Amino acid sequence: MLKATDLVKVYHTEKIAVTALKGVTFHIAAGSFVAIMGPSGSGKSTLMNILGCLDTPTAGQYILDGLDVSHMEEQDLAKVRNLKIGFVFQTFNLLPRISCLRNVELPMIYAGIAEKERKEKAYNALEKVGLLKWAAHRPTEISGGQRQRVAIARALVNNPAIIMADEPTGNLDTRSGEEVMAIFQELHQQGATIVLVTHEPEIARHTQRILKFRDGLLREDEGVQEPVQARDILAGLPAEEEPV
Repeated sequence: MLKATDLVKVYHTEKIAVTALKGVTFHIAAGSFVAIMGPSGSGKSTLMNILGCLDTPTAGQYILDGLDVSHMEEQDLAKVRNLKIGFVFQTFNLLPRISCLRNVELPMIYAGIAEKERKEKAYNALEKVGLLKWAAHRPTEISGGQRQRVAIARALVNNPAIIMADEPTGNLDTRSGEEVMAIFQELHQQGATIVLVTHEPEIARHTQRILKFRDGLLREDEGVQEPVQARDILAGLPAEEEPV
């Protein structure tokens, strides 16, 4: 599904060159659930930008779902992003003045999908994340955890080859974070390929595999023998109070 070979990324300023990635090689098979971790300056954000086709490497090769995207122009990268990648961000990136349903529809509008099909797929995606009854509400009318679930629904609607989640629990309380991880685990069980960036070790333990970066290098590649099950943790937490 995803193959990175000798990835190098150099940022140039007027006086110096900063090497953010120093020859990174790994692959992620289809159907995997992988966490990427590392301290500030480790290169994980740069890597996420390349994996998400938001940037290209200075050197090396990146193949996504059989397509070499290493040196594509921005216009072509945008098409790949919309068709093959579903993004989930820490700050949700929802438009506050339109409904949750309309937010979920947006990637399909960009993809030129007809209105009837858009709405059907958007409703189905919201149902998957347990928010069908909130479809007509605006993001400002629901909780932070529910907003992130809307963002996950939006990431799903184009049936992406891979879901990229950048600190998806970073702005959430414990229960909301576990609800989001429960959804990711369910999607993974259904065959989704998920790459999640997090600085929280306890969140990373929900995945199958943890890639740890430091100083622009992949330092550890650790398999998780018994991933933490979000549903088990949720069973011991008080229920969320729903917005009125």
